[in-house]
Amino acid sequence: MSAAGANQLRKNSLGLIAVTFMVISAAAPLTGVAGAMPLAFLLGNGAGIPATFVLMTVIMLAFSAGYVAMSRHVTNAGAFYAYAARGLGGQAAGAVAMTALVAYNAMQFGLIGLLGGVASGVFAGFGITLPWYVWSLIAIALVGILGYRQVDLSAKVMVVLVGLEYLIVLLVDFAIIGKGGANGLSLNIFDTVAFNSGSLTAAVLFCLGSFIGFEATTIYAEEARDPDKTIPRATYLSVLMIGIFFVFTTWLMIVGVGADKLVPTLGALADPTSFFFDLTGQYVGGPFPAIAGLLLVSSLFAALSAFHNYIARYSYVAGREGLLPEAFGRTHDDHQSPHIGSVVQTVMAIVVLAIFAALQLDPVLNMFTWISQIGTLGVLGMMAVTSLSVIAFFRKNGGGSPLTTLILPAASGLIMAVLFVYIYVNYGDLTATAGALGIVLPALIPAAAIIGFLMASRLKSRDPATYARMGENR
Repeated sequence: MSAAGANQLRKNSLGLIAVTFMVISAAAPLTGVAGAMPLAFLLGNGAGIPATFVLMTVIMLAFSAGYVAMSRHVTNAGAFYAYAARGLGGQAAGAVAMTALVAYNAMQFGLIGLLGGVASGVFAGFGITLPWYVWSLIAIALVGILGYRQVDLSAKVMVVLVGLEYLIVLLVDFAIIGKGGANGLSLNIFDTVAFNSGSLTAAVLFCLGSFIGFEATTIYAEEARDPDKTIPRATYLSVLMIGIFFVFTTWLMIVGVGADKLVPTLGALADPTSFFFDLTGQYVGGPFPAIAGLLLVSSLFAALSAFHNYIARYSYVAGREGLLPEAFGRTHDDHQSPHIGSVVQTVMAIVVLAIFAALQLDPVLNMFTWISQIGTLGVLGMMAVTSLSVIAFFRKNGGGSPLTTLILPAASGLIMAVLFVYIYVNYGDLTATAGALGIVLPALIPAAAIIGFLMASRLKSRDPATYARMGENR
């Protein structure tokens, strides 16, 4: 091992496009279009979804303003953790670090179930019939190999997979434009009547979920080329790419069937998530519905790889800065990857998969629906804390404009906090988890925060010097 590379992530390995596509892969554009959007139309505000995406894009940009302002002062793969350390202190940072590990692991475990369920159906259409958990296990193994090796290898895979996702969806979009949709190309994206119809709260939650992952640009700060420029640009670019893509695509999905027929059509489907594939067959035809199914599997794989990378880096930072055992804070001799966190996450994924398979629970209705919302809840909580951290950091250190370091972080942080409380209180109804599970599962997030707070308090008492360096630039 070279001294220069000892226990450091691989520097200068990621450019703007690589970082952007690494984080967009977590948002899984095709998964959002094919899986989440039909449910958003049906359970949310129907034809008001495009306008809801406009609103959520504005909110994400407001959050990004403070996030980007602080990224110019903090270069640390701990992202939310590092911001909390520099703004609110080490104990808050410990709470955020453990929350991040629980939240992103929950996202990972849920997506493993969803991939298995989707892949078993898609490949059965090609005559390959395997139990869902076999497909999940294959995905875990491949993601583990990519995570163990160089981050630039994962980035190259992500760019290809996410690029193909966008390509198939845009192909359908432009086919709908070319054929004029069901009733012509109505441009009522900002229809206030539709926006206020149905359940706006449910619509906001579904649309928000499509952005989860963009916040991870700062995780790659230590590996990016010219991070002072790359990370802010990647953050804004990812928000705009996700927001504009979903506004455009959800509008054309509505146009494809007709606004007046949207909800009745979805309600009549045995599986609402077949809606996008029906549109693909109607407007493009040929082999493209089958291709879209394969790309949905690759979309989920890309998201799995992205969250695996997040978990490995949070584990690495927690080990490097004294919260987890020191071994987590070491990088691979050759690959300079956070390999210990990667291996531990892979083993945990196999254990969780084995439990759900042994209990014969449904990979989508149980493993995905129950667990993944824990991740959404945790990310919302961390975003609220991060907004507060930005305000505290600039109040202590000065610099920045009041708009980007106070007004916008305060507004976005308040919105995130309100959404966090709403999901926490209504977790059972939102995820169809009955009885004690509806209480226990969301409680994992505050429990993780408390454990992290206590771990940081212990570090403060036994090693004040290490505690004082939490969140420092690397």
